[in-house]
Amino acid sequence: METTRQQKIARQIQKDISDILLKEAASLVKGVMVSVTTVRVSPDLSFARIYLSIFPFNKNQEILDSFQKNNWMIRKALGSRMRNQVKQVPEIDFRLDDSLEYIENIDHLLKEE
Repeated sequence: METTRQQKIARQIQKDISDILLKEAASLVKGVMVSVTTVRVSPDLSFARIYLSIFPFNKNQEILDSFQKNNWMIRKALGSRMRNQVKQVPEIDFRLDDSLEYIENIDHLLKEE
């Protein structure tokens, strides 16, 4: 169960990361549609796990590796946006949210019958 503070920080991180990916890190996206689906923040606000949905699905690992490699740049941009709201910018970890791919697979299986 997340506290209200965790939920507020998670929503702020989600908004800021989406904006960063749209403006400052557009070169990492490489013409692929990336959306931030969920953010989970640790109770001490020192760690944030960011779930990304990437379309087309065949570029998932390539884009995810690019984000992990440039994690410091994204965290620095996040820090400049959140500096007045938290004492310490949380460490960020990008994960793949494969729920859309799962839904598409189930839909495809249902249509085959």
